[in-house]
Amino acid sequence: MNTVYNWQLGRPMGYPYPQAAPKEQFAFVININRCIGCQTCTMACKSTWTFSKGQEHMWWTNVETKPYGGYPQHWDVKTLDLLGQANPRGMAWNGQPAADPRAPYGALQHKSIFEAPEVVARGGQPNLVLGYLPAEEEWTAPNIHEDTPPGGLNKPMDFGRGEDATGDRKHKAWFFYLARLCNHCSYPACLAACPRNAIYKRPEDGIVLIDQQECRGYRKCVEACPYKKSLYRGTTRTSEKCIACYPRVEGSDPESDGVPMETRCMAACIGQVRMQGLVKVNEDSTWVEDRQNPLYYLVHVAKVALPLYPQFGTEPNGYYIPPRWVPTKYLEQMFGPGVQQAVERYRAPDRELLAVLQLFRRSNRIIFRYEMREGPKVWETAVAGRKFEMFNDTVIAFDRKNREIFRTQVEEPIHVRSERHANSI
Repeated sequence: MNTVYNWQLGRPMGYPYPQAAPKEQFAFVININRCIGCQTCTMACKSTWTFSKGQEHMWWTNVETKPYGGYPQHWDVKTLDLLGQANPRGMAWNGQPAADPRAPYGALQHKSIFEAPEVVARGGQPNLVLGYLPAEEEWTAPNIHEDTPPGGLNKPMDFGRGEDATGDRKHKAWFFYLARLCNHCSYPACLAACPRNAIYKRPEDGIVLIDQQECRGYRKCVEACPYKKSLYRGTTRTSEKCIACYPRVEGSDPESDGVPMETRCMAACIGQVRMQGLVKVNEDSTWVEDRQNPLYYLVHVAKVALPLYPQFGTEPNGYYIPPRWVPTKYLEQMFGPGVQQAVERYRAPDRELLAVLQLFRRSNRIIFRYEMREGPKVWETAVAGRKFEMFNDTVIAFDRKNREIFRTQVEEPIHVRSERHANSI
């Protein structure tokens, strides 16, 4: 077993392959607070990549309702249970979230899925990664438990009173939509488990792919991926997974004008909940400081975007802005110890964060840099007992060639229909 550095765990970690990093890393941020669960991203991916025979139950991108929904069913609960068996003394983070980009969430001392394969070892063929193979029936209902909250039914049209999400008072009934795709992890479990070396991570952008010529359908990747985003196709007897729409990311799509574009699921999002990009990484997989890259800003400066289940140890490159109405304890087991601070910052964003949040989904092109132009103060109030001021600043987005993609303001323009055309079409 080799040793690699996992900055999300804040410590070195065992991994079957030596330390290596791509030139740039494909990554994304999803704002759960804005997701309406419309499944437009799901169908955009489905209609592009997985509409053939044998792919009927293959959803590279899906949106599930938490806490009960999941595809396959209970994927996260089952992996967390295996991690619990591997760490009988419990799991805990040491330290506090800090400014250190090599350990921004503290340090997690328990075994990751790469450090406890003996839990699922089988006879003379031990696995390299802690995992499980879902049963056939667990793949049959992608929308199971959709819109089902814990705590029983609420009163009709009772949306709560906006209780303090960072305190003890919460809505009794809550749920949220979790949009998922392959995280193109820095330390992919699928890659580590493949006995054919058919899975590889591209050196130019960190996208994880399965070589269909080499794959023999052993399903070790399906078993190992803790997010269950490697899927088996019976008609070809191979495994398949999200390819991050790499022709678009490469800038070879005719619409892209030679610069990287966002994937189909990102570009189709009508709720403007997603932002995708490429970040520069060091040899130890930590991110190179790039203050004006919006992904770097959201993850390492504002710290409102957190990795999904960092305790698994794969260093996923999908980040989420946690929902502000959900109990903190539930969110911490999903996104780690930075949840409370992230929710507080999102509820009362500072001037720069409010401007950067306007960049989501205003263009198909990937944003590599942003600038701000200060505008006048337009509103003032108090949030959670603290003063909040809103300025109508302008934020400008640039592509890889340093060309302006678009500029937008914090206050969206309001157009009032004249009385002359009040009821006309």
